[in-house]
Amino acid sequence: MHPSHPLAACGAALFLMSATQLAEARELVGFSDPYPNGTVVVKTSERALYYVLGNGKAVRYPVGVGRAGKQWAGTATINGKQLSPAWSPPEDVKRDKPSLPNVIPGGSASNPMGAAAMTLSGGGEYAIHGTNNPGSIGGFVSYGCIRMYNPDVLDLYNRVSWGTTVVVTR
Repeated sequence: MHPSHPLAACGAALFLMSATQLAEARELVGFSDPYPNGTVVVKTSERALYYVLGNGKAVRYPVGVGRAGKQWAGTATINGKQLSPAWSPPEDVKRDKPSLPNVIPGGSASNPMGAAAMTLSGGGEYAIHGTNNPGSIGGFVSYGCIRMYNPDVLDLYNRVSWGTTVVVTR
């Protein structure tokens, strides 16, 4: 950092604040819904994902969810896990944004999947994944995927396995 560049100092301070906020995004909360331990519950109306721990507790993560007309609800299972996944835009995304490349490599700054992805069963092209746009967390922003801060998606990635039940409610 160069003291003669005050904007650089501001940028560094904002980066540090953002990193702190990201590290504290998930929290342990009371949870009385009747789901078994290890279940992932997404409440789109709250824009929150809960990982059920049992004994009335869960880890709550803020998330971005499907925008109007792109939301869904139901039960699925995690049928894939990838770190730094490549991304191919689904047909409806490509239709809306034809200039997107057919594949964006994993780790690319333009890859919307972020640090990790857990794909979901059920016939859609949905996933729980990180993001290259942390400002979108907390909004109705996706084509149906569940979007998380990168540190949070890595935390969840390490807690779940293939076959984990995911319940999405509105």
